[in-house]
Amino acid sequence: MAPSKDKSSKTIPLQSDDVRQKRLESEENERIAEAEKPKRLESLDAYRGFIMLAMASGGFAFSAVAASEAAMNQFDGTEYETYTGAWKTLWQTLAYQFSHTAWTGCSFWDLIQPSFMFMVGVAMPYSYARRTMFGQSHIRMFLHVLWRSFVLVALGVFLSSNSSTDKQTDFIFTNVLAQIGLGYSFLYLFNGRSLPTQFIGICAILGGYWYFFYQYTMPEGEYELVTQYLVEVHGADESEWTQFDRLAAHWNKHTNAAASVDRDWLNRFPRGEEEWNGKKYWVNGGGYQTLNFVPSLATMLFGLMAGTVLRSRRKQRKKFKWLMGAGAICFVVSMAIDTTIWPISSDQLTWSLCPIVKRIWTPSWAVFSSGWTFWMLAMFYLVIDILGFRWWSFPLKVVGMNSIAMYCMSQLIKPWVGKSLKTHLTTVDAYLNIDPPITYYLFSEDYPYADMWQYAARLFVLWLICLWLYRQKIFIRI
Repeated sequence: MAPSKDKSSKTIPLQSDDVRQKRLESEENERIAEAEKPKRLESLDAYRGFIMLAMASGGFAFSAVAASEAAMNQFDGTEYETYTGAWKTLWQTLAYQFSHTAWTGCSFWDLIQPSFMFMVGVAMPYSYARRTMFGQSHIRMFLHVLWRSFVLVALGVFLSSNSSTDKQTDFIFTNVLAQIGLGYSFLYLFNGRSLPTQFIGICAILGGYWYFFYQYTMPEGEYELVTQYLVEVHGADESEWTQFDRLAAHWNKHTNAAASVDRDWLNRFPRGEEEWNGKKYWVNGGGYQTLNFVPSLATMLFGLMAGTVLRSRRKQRKKFKWLMGAGAICFVVSMAIDTTIWPISSDQLTWSLCPIVKRIWTPSWAVFSSGWTFWMLAMFYLVIDILGFRWWSFPLKVVGMNSIAMYCMSQLIKPWVGKSLKTHLTTVDAYLNIDPPITYYLFSEDYPYADMWQYAARLFVLWLICLWLYRQKIFIRI
């Protein structure tokens, strides 16, 4: 009989001292690499998710509710009638904060794009520190930067064309992705530089852009054609292009330096608009311009400064104080340049060296909006990274780690989501046989809050898609 063998025993091959030493060194290098791996800034993910959810919400149709007489007067004739004034103020405030200001000023909705661009700068030091850790060369990283810039611009044009009625590519570059793409390669040149160097870059960009507007005077012939076009085609009156006088007149809508550049630049692309007096493009209805990417590069540079500080070896509370201090300085500087943004008006303080206008991203707007983005990031950083309260931010993190996916879905499939909800909820209503049905609260014209709940439902569906992507570990990046 053959001798029995112990099945639990294993044969351990003998290793030479050199092999064993190499294995130990390899394990030690892996531990060091893991320790040096740039940690993900959770507060940045939460901040990004918060902004993307706000953007995808479409403003929750608060403006429609505020404009509804039924909603505003629903307490008339009831015991709560004395609260009607406060009720109207609430909805009017929400409507203002979730809509873009007409020209000057700032609402929460106006801060969505600056936040998005600011966070691009914050994320850059983390992203390329990780690539450096993996051994990528500077040439390879710069080629990736150029590719990312191209893709962002192309994606911005694609999304803008999605809503075009001319059934052809709409070459417009005011979409936030296109704006980021146009400035991204220049932003990378400042990555890894010192804070003073980055700050000098901001001053040069904003100062130069201010002078570009200040020295420009529209030729009389072009001025006459533009105003004639606005009157004949858009039915506008003089208030459409005369928001300011004196020095600030250089930043009036449709007649500023950047608007003139677009009348030349955008007419070089194939366009579907009907030609008027030799050109197909004359104005952007909202006043947005391609050259906005120049001062918004300063917004991204402010974010790069914040990211540089957050990756530094400073103590966390000092980083928080730096963010708060930077925001305060931005407010002081911008509000000294343009007093019209002050919450309290004064007859003695009425100057405006550069009006705060988001739609043309004036230098004063770049500084003023960065004050808010510094402070918002600081609060997320304090609560999540310093105090450690992370559990509540999970719904935001789910979206923040797939911000490109959420942005594209909000631009492309929101109407489809709404249509699908109506189809399937109608089936649910038929089965439940309740009165009023669920669809009444989302789609009925008789219910004044229907649009608000429909927007909320569509947003929830988009969030569920992001949750599924998160659980599947699918993160769409460029």
